[in-house]
Amino acid sequence: MSQHEHVHVAVIGSGFGGLGAAVRLRREGITGFVVLERAGSVGGTWRDNSYPGCACDVPSHLYSFSFAPNPDWPRTFSGQRHIRAYLERIADTFGLRPHLRLNHEVLTVRWDNGALRWEIETSRGTFSATMVVSATGALSDPRIPEIPGLAGFPGKVFHSARWDHHYDLRGKRVAVIGTGASAIQVVPAIQPAVAKLTLFQRTPPWVMPRTDRAISAVERRLHRTLPFTGVLRRQLLWAIRESQVQAFTRRPAEPGLVEALAKAHMARAVKDPALRARLTPSYRIGCKRILLSSTYYPALVRPNVELVASGLSEVRGSTLVAADGTETEADAVIFGTGFHVTDMPIAERVVGADGITLAEAWKDGMESLRGATAAGFPNWMTVVGPNTGLGNSSMILMIEAQLNYLADCLRQLDVLGGRVALAARPSAVHAWNRRVRERMKRTVWNTGGCTSWYLDHNGRNTTIWPGTTTEFRRATRVVDLAEYEVIRPGGPVDERDGSKEAVR
Repeated sequence: MSQHEHVHVAVIGSGFGGLGAAVRLRREGITGFVVLERAGSVGGTWRDNSYPGCACDVPSHLYSFSFAPNPDWPRTFSGQRHIRAYLERIADTFGLRPHLRLNHEVLTVRWDNGALRWEIETSRGTFSATMVVSATGALSDPRIPEIPGLAGFPGKVFHSARWDHHYDLRGKRVAVIGTGASAIQVVPAIQPAVAKLTLFQRTPPWVMPRTDRAISAVERRLHRTLPFTGVLRRQLLWAIRESQVQAFTRRPAEPGLVEALAKAHMARAVKDPALRARLTPSYRIGCKRILLSSTYYPALVRPNVELVASGLSEVRGSTLVAADGTETEADAVIFGTGFHVTDMPIAERVVGADGITLAEAWKDGMESLRGATAAGFPNWMTVVGPNTGLGNSSMILMIEAQLNYLADCLRQLDVLGGRVALAARPSAVHAWNRRVRERMKRTVWNTGGCTSWYLDHNGRNTTIWPGTTTEFRRATRVVDLAEYEVIRPGGPVDERDGSKEAVR
């Protein structure tokens, strides 16, 4: 039976971004909101990615909310199970359960110019909202490349983010496609169990040691008893990563020492010079995401593992054919090929004030104002939007900065009063993106000599923030109304003199 519910704010997604937004709304005194989640539980990326070995590559005390420290993290780099449990506790601790609408997949989100609100159709009813916060995340919809003949493969095929736990890999010939963050965790985890593991590598990653260890009972007790010690630990972790940013953004030709450390890490495990050559990247470290693992290289030298230094190009029955002509037989194919990052699937379902989808508005590349709002989409905000990603630190820092911006936007709407909407001026969006692109020019992500998932189909980096988290927090501290049109029934209004005149 369908239902209709009107709320002040509708949040889409219940990962770190969505739950963080919900907590912030509660703390701002706003209770008229819902969190629309397509799955049956919260957790986002950390619910969907449950593959063997899944863990975070950011230290636990930094990869958590500043307002909800967890003194009981079991390891310095916690696994998926503990991070997901942390998010479930967030939902309980902050009273978010009544606001959750689970199994509500958002089908369309359409702006109503007359009513100045969003009309939302979900798989289990309709909603309307004064404001929509999209927190669907960049790592939510898996990308599987189109491989000729894949549909005819007689064995098992799945993506690492949709792991089939009912399929027994023991004794199987398994092919892993891709060498990104998921694959380097999957390979060591499944290698001991499979008969043969073939890894298809288009481009080798830079891999640094993972300095993971169990957090002692004494440390955990200290953080519980003296909470400021946990805060200090987090601040130290943050400061270390903040100090590393310039190496990526201002002096990208300098990290020779780090590259040497990465090569030494490889050499300790990989004695074969020919294999080392195939595993050594030709681009500067940091151009692609630097991966952390102390078990990846040791797994690759095991007798049941073969590295194919070429991408998968064709499937002929149970035979996988690489671009270099290498053929291998497989019983199962696991794709570790990443996600739809620069073409957010939610954008195809959002129709703005001009009657076009967000995907159409972004057909030449994603653009937003301060990583949050988009021209033509009033009272719409994206958490983890364009150019808010990080190459070396915790995304939770960026999320919390964007939640500050969200809170101030809602305050501004409240001050303006009545039926009102804020729409990012195209000129402000373009000005912000010009500044971002100018800063991006000299970064390692643009000059390091690689093609990464940070880049869109035009070769533009629409993913990474080219600065420090401190700079981003400063840029999103408050909403500058000069960057927005104030829209009331009848059209945009210049609030300075009260006239109903378009402010462009």
